[in-house]
Amino acid sequence: QKQPSLQILPSSSVQRKPVGNSLLLTCRPDVPDTNLISDLRWNDNRNMTILPKPAGQSSPMIYTESIASGTALALIFNSLQESMAGTYYCAASYSVTEKLNAAVVVETYVAITWKDAPTDQRPLQGTDYIVRCEVTANPPATVDWLRNGDQIKSSGRYVIENRGLLIRNITEADDGMYTCRAAVMSTGELKNREIRVEVQITPEVQPLKPVMDAVEGQSFSVMCNATGKPVPEFQWIKQGTQQNAADLDRFSVNAITGQLDISKVEQQDHDSYACVARNPAGQSESVMKLNVLIRPKIIELLNITVSEDTEAVFACKAFGRPEPEITFRRYGTLEEYSIGLQVSDDRIVLEQSVDVDKGESVGTLRISKVTTTDDGLYECIARNRGDIAFKAGHITVEYSPIFDHMKSLPPVYTWEERPANLSCFAQAIPNATIEWRFNDRRVEDIRDPNIRIENHGLRSDLLITPRGRNYYSAYKCVARNKLGIAEHVMELREARRPDRVPQAKARIVSATSITFDVMAPPAEPGLPLTAFSVQWMEQLYDDWNRATNRTWSPDSPYIVEGLRPQTAYKFRFAARNVVGLGQWSADVYQSTPRRSEPETPRILHTPIQDEEEGSDPIVTSPYADHFDMRWSIPVDNGEPIDMYRIKYCPGSKINGVWTEMEEHCIEQDVVRMTNYEMRSLQADTYYRIELMAH
Repeated sequence: QKQPSLQILPSSSVQRKPVGNSLLLTCRPDVPDTNLISDLRWNDNRNMTILPKPAGQSSPMIYTESIASGTALALIFNSLQESMAGTYYCAASYSVTEKLNAAVVVETYVAITWKDAPTDQRPLQGTDYIVRCEVTANPPATVDWLRNGDQIKSSGRYVIENRGLLIRNITEADDGMYTCRAAVMSTGELKNREIRVEVQITPEVQPLKPVMDAVEGQSFSVMCNATGKPVPEFQWIKQGTQQNAADLDRFSVNAITGQLDISKVEQQDHDSYACVARNPAGQSESVMKLNVLIRPKIIELLNITVSEDTEAVFACKAFGRPEPEITFRRYGTLEEYSIGLQVSDDRIVLEQSVDVDKGESVGTLRISKVTTTDDGLYECIARNRGDIAFKAGHITVEYSPIFDHMKSLPPVYTWEERPANLSCFAQAIPNATIEWRFNDRRVEDIRDPNIRIENHGLRSDLLITPRGRNYYSAYKCVARNKLGIAEHVMELREARRPDRVPQAKARIVSATSITFDVMAPPAEPGLPLTAFSVQWMEQLYDDWNRATNRTWSPDSPYIVEGLRPQTAYKFRFAARNVVGLGQWSADVYQSTPRRSEPETPRILHTPIQDEEEGSDPIVTSPYADHFDMRWSIPVDNGEPIDMYRIKYCPGSKINGVWTEMEEHCIEQDVVRMTNYEMRSLQADTYYRIELMAH
């Protein structure tokens, strides 16, 4: 028979737990009849009975609790302390007289605790830095270090100390994650502390230009660059007043990028400015002097007038600080004249003088033996470090009258006593006066009512009503100014109808239309042909009053449509100008053929290269998977076209011969349209296309 006993769970006789942890020990009678158990209790390490938790109160540090319907008693430690270590006893009476006992030893230890081990540490570059990691534990813990999974040994730059890991002359290359590993061999406890090390670098400002120019009235910006880690923030200090530039009117500072902006520079901004870069590692600065410039201003540029073959002296005066340099150029060009004699034109000399005290400069452009080509606008350009100024002036070159622009004009035509207008305009500076002569007599002196003069400013019109053939003659326009005189002869001619059309030939003949090539008769200069007319009728008729008429403009194709198939026609042609229709040409005979299949449509795509005669043209599609094919309507040869048939097949051209993949050919009929979109094509593939009209 089993002997009565008490069983403590967990079953180990020694329970080793870290300080601060909770612990549950259960005492359970192992007896034949649990009803015979009485006075089940727990005694502490001083052999004092541990009481259960009083009802309605908070839980004490140590207390007992009946579990398993009263058949077991639990000993509960809310938070183990070092003073709670010792032997704990479970006792009970069985069948009143038999005493039962069991004991368990509770041992405590202090778990690994991080005392001074920040997870984020920022040393200064170039210093000897201890990556801090202090550990408390009982029993004491041993500490080692790892980086990227590899153990760090004390050697060279690395020294493992009680306070942490010493890194000598730390650099940015030492950035990264370090593992502080603490272990207690007797308990088997192991803890890792991941520590991020980010090496900070003292800011270093890149040197600014010692002197910088700003222009009065304009905006100004300067960028200050600095290295450092973390990224430094910037300040600008006006050194004359020790003011923060960010607090000044018209000034703005970007603390992140280091840019200093002045919206509108004033003379009082002339000072030295320090750019200061700061981060937690320190600060650095660089100083520059701001020099305020005055933009150039052109204060005098007078237009001049000179006569041809004399010297032009064109002066321009400008003010600014520093004194501006002055040049000239023809208005609308980019090339400027250089100081001294010009290589491209030795007639032109540019001179310059400077008055430092007044801050003024004078530029003088001298042109000897001026010609009419020197007339026009010239641009004075004044520039200094602050800006550039422009002003345009005019050199007027006076010259005697000329009629160069009228020499190529054709004669003036009129007919049937219609009034004619002869216009005369002379180029001259100063403006010329105009006089008309007819048969070497002043028109004003002739007093002919059929000839009168109308002046319109610089233009003079001679209006002639030719009542007789004597008016078809030459008229002289005489222009004069203070520098000279010039004459220009203009001719009034009688206009006539065009001559007979010398030749007209049928070029394209179909069942219902004929395209002609028509040779134009000679035309007088200034009296162009305005149209061509055609009459036609069947050859069996002789009365041209029954003929059909058509008129074309001279630049259109000469096509006669609406003819009947298998019919003999006769045609005659005439040319027209402003006077009227010329004589009809000799009759042209042409028959139309019978109705037949339509002509081949013309594809409206430009080949990518010139093909040999008889070979197929090659066109390219701008798309990878489709092609929009377009064509013109061909001659139908007597029957309306009711559809177009398209066939296209993929293939390749080998030795000039097409090899088609017949199994992939596609045929399509297109009705009432002259385009078709070929879809679902393969990229980089040739397709042979056949197009027929039906």
